Amino acid sequence: MTRRNDLDWLRVIAFALLVVYHVGMYYVSWDWHVKSPAASIAPEPFMLLTGPWRMSLLFLISGVATAYMLKTRADGLMRRRSRQLLWPLLFGMLIVVPPQAYYQVVEQLPGGYTESYWAFYGKYLSAYNGFCDADGCLRLPTWNHLWFLPYLWCYTALAWLLWRLLPAAALGGLRAAVGDALTGWRALWLPVLLLALARLLLVTRFEQSHALVDDWYNHAQYGSVFLIGFLAAFSTAFWESLQRLRWPALLAAAGCYAVMIYSWYFAGYNDNNPPPLSLRLWLRGAWAVDQWCAIAALLGFAYRWRDADSPLLRYLTLAVFPLYILHQTVIVVLAHQLKPLHIPPGREAALLIVATFALCLGAYELIKRSALLRPLFGLRPRSAGTDAGRGTDSARSDSVYLDR
Repeated sequence: MTRRNDLDWLRVIAFALLVVYHVGMYYVSWDWHVKSPAASIAPEPFMLLTGPWRMSLLFLISGVATAYMLKTRADGLMRRRSRQLLWPLLFGMLIVVPPQAYYQVVEQLPGGYTESYWAFYGKYLSAYNGFCDADGCLRLPTWNHLWFLPYLWCYTALAWLLWRLLPAAALGGLRAAVGDALTGWRALWLPVLLLALARLLLVTRFEQSHALVDDWYNHAQYGSVFLIGFLAAFSTAFWESLQRLRWPALLAAAGCYAVMIYSWYFAGYNDNNPPPLSLRLWLRGAWAVDQWCAIAALLGFAYRWRDADSPLLRYLTLAVFPLYILHQTVIVVLAHQLKPLHIPPGREAALLIVATFALCLGAYELIKRSALLRPLFGLRPRSAGTDAGRGTDSARSDSVYLDR
């Protein structure tokens, strides 16, 4: 067995981009937990560079990882995934996420909020429903940025059910059919068609709530790419098609990104002055092309590095999950505390990015040495085969293996 190091690298990069994206959320006009006094629409085109595809890429990689885990260590998969995903989710909701909600109330509650954090925390645990403004009431307790964990657990459970309920020959035939269908140019346009239909039919009907039970557009897009990864994981033709088409995919993604930016930000449209329906429909299609073709290009370019392992990759693959759990709370707390210093936005954003990575990686160094904290951040318990100093835990989160 050898690792799919290309997918490990892409997973690390996608989570790193998530840190940059969430720092950016502090400076754009879109709603977020805390906002910079200098927030404007100016950074929004840069935010949309990764917005359509970043989370979809993570779900696709997780689908591939699930396929290999069922092939290599199927026994106890749901027990392991529940431990890896649900314990961090519960711990995150109880300990990591509440400061985000607290500072959101402090900054955005009409009339202000002056009670202590511990007074707020008591209301948080009691599911208090009185923090309201014109847009509605804050739902407590909440998982905020940790929504990825319950979604991934549910999609993993569906894949596990397919594996358990379908005869091996039937599942193998389904994988073969998907692999054949996603060969050549079909590896680009079939997923684009699927994602375009989801966006055209569902995006205006179902607000992206990240609340799991009513989030049908997100399930349509993220569940679809997870299943593509799960079913096409073993198809050499699929991966080689993406490698051959990486340049056309990149050009298509870049072109659609340019169309979206020009048609919205440079054509004078905004939320108060939306474009006509016909243009909106075309933009939804362009979003789907950008979404999949960017993923296809990244997978295609990275495929040649599938054997490129390194000590740095082994370290980061373990560190990235604790970083994901901690990063948004670190950003929110730092951003709020830095406000009185009136640092110019560019310098402040750079400081937030560097400080977030430094604090989260420093926290990981403590977490990996603690038998109590390791499972709460998705890491395996310490064992004789775990080298905490070098990050060589044999079960990297969402690690991906490939038969030679």
